Amino acid sequence: MHMKRKAGKRFSILLAAVLVIALLAGCSGNAGNGGSNGANGSDGNSVSGGTNAAGGKASNSGKDGNSGIDTSKKVELQFYMLGDAPKDLPVIEAEINKMAQEDLNATVKFNYTTWTDWDQKYKLLLSSGQPIDLIYTAEWTQYPAYAKKGAFLPLDELLPEAAPALQQFVPQDMWEGVKVDGKIYTVPATYKEYVTNGFVYREDLREKYNLPKPTDLASFEAYMDGIKKNEPDMFPMALNSDVRGNLHYRYTELNKMAGALPYGIGVKYDTPGEVYSYWGSEEQKEELNTYKRWADKGFFPKNVLNVKDTMQDQVTSGKAAAIFGDNPTRFNSMVIELQAANPDWKLAYYPFPLTTGFATPVHPIHNGFAIPKSSKNPERALAFYEKLVTDKRYNLLTQYGIEGKNYEIEDGYYKLIGDSSSNGFPREAMNGWAWRNPEFMLFDKGYDGVKAIFDELDKIQKPDIATGFAEDYTAYQAEKAALEQVEKQYLWPLLAGQVDNVDQGLETFLQKAKQAGLEKIQAEYTKQWQAYIQEKGIQ
Repeated sequence: MHMKRKAGKRFSILLAAVLVIALLAGCSGNAGNGGSNGANGSDGNSVSGGTNAAGGKASNSGKDGNSGIDTSKKVELQFYMLGDAPKDLPVIEAEINKMAQEDLNATVKFNYTTWTDWDQKYKLLLSSGQPIDLIYTAEWTQYPAYAKKGAFLPLDELLPEAAPALQQFVPQDMWEGVKVDGKIYTVPATYKEYVTNGFVYREDLREKYNLPKPTDLASFEAYMDGIKKNEPDMFPMALNSDVRGNLHYRYTELNKMAGALPYGIGVKYDTPGEVYSYWGSEEQKEELNTYKRWADKGFFPKNVLNVKDTMQDQVTSGKAAAIFGDNPTRFNSMVIELQAANPDWKLAYYPFPLTTGFATPVHPIHNGFAIPKSSKNPERALAFYEKLVTDKRYNLLTQYGIEGKNYEIEDGYYKLIGDSSSNGFPREAMNGWAWRNPEFMLFDKGYDGVKAIFDELDKIQKPDIATGFAEDYTAYQAEKAALEQVEKQYLWPLLAGQVDNVDQGLETFLQKAKQAGLEKIQAEYTKQWQAYIQEKGIQ
């Protein structure tokens, strides 16, 4: 995702009509994902030790301070991350294991789910009893619900024994933020970022054909109409099989929902105490008719439910012109990738929060690592994770690869060596968003544009009110499983614009959903939500 320098070329980020940030092609790489991931809160150039901006201390010495655990027996730790493994992972793993063997008498096996059906694989990993020592967590992987169901080990007593430096490094308010029923079950990332979405679009094509700047649904559709008319061999919008995540949740974000709530639950950010059924509402009908219209216009492939390519790849390869919502960091990664392959192309970005009027920085739950209850080595796992976060050697190696081979530092900025197709370890290639250390992070020059976006969003930030909610689905677990299947069979084709009669298709979906237990699920979820906002004092 990181490309070589191309002098004299430029890319632009459009924040608003009055704010244009140029990303020069003299910049070099950055990456992020899923799900998911951005950056803010440091100068972007610091690589030295000292005090973390979040308030903790990080170690540069590499000395093992975990004398409170027994390391006499050699163990292999099973580490699970979402997404796809980088090509050079075996090289990085071997280097990490040299240090871990010496420091902790342990080695680690880094495992990846791939992005295809990751949610089903994740569920299986946590339910099968398979030995796993560390696994990625987030609100979008249902961390609170899994913690409530006992999928993870509590860390409260393990932290002072196995990872005292890590315990001190993470600010206390973040530890509080990830607690479920009063217990800590994950180690939160300390890096402040925004993963709110925004319109991503080919600015060079917009300029060429004098198209409107996408700032809302109407102007975005007008832009796509222009692309369809003038570039008939290109899809106006990138999309893949995850229509719920890449269409529905983007749409409801623009609709000022409190968050990506499940089961058709509707809660507006400004009125969190008013819970209603979004499914079957006029809002949903308008949403589904929008997708049907887009599908009929040929804005995305007819077989979209079978498309597995990432939306980012579809744009950078020239197959598609725009994305209906992505976060600032991934946008920057796309810009960097285009620098080498197509230096005359330009991408632009318009944040959704500038349309909705508010932005929510990520909750501490957003990126973390937990120890599943199936772990055979919980103490050693936590001690190893402490190394990943607070030891500069481990952190830089797993975030950026080998200096001189995968990257170099030029004028204080990160620079990828070669390009993403030839370099086996682009920036953050391990999807290590959870163990980012603000003190050690390296940024390409183009990331200054992302920071500028974050600065704009800081001006309109409001607290995230939904992510801390821990759903307990014990009372409706069977109904939940049945409803998931109904959604895939009847709702997803509606989201993909594949149902000729939207009203009839929606009626069929709602009928099947009620048969699966929708009303029971919504009633119980609403009761839990009301108790949550009352406990937190959310008005």
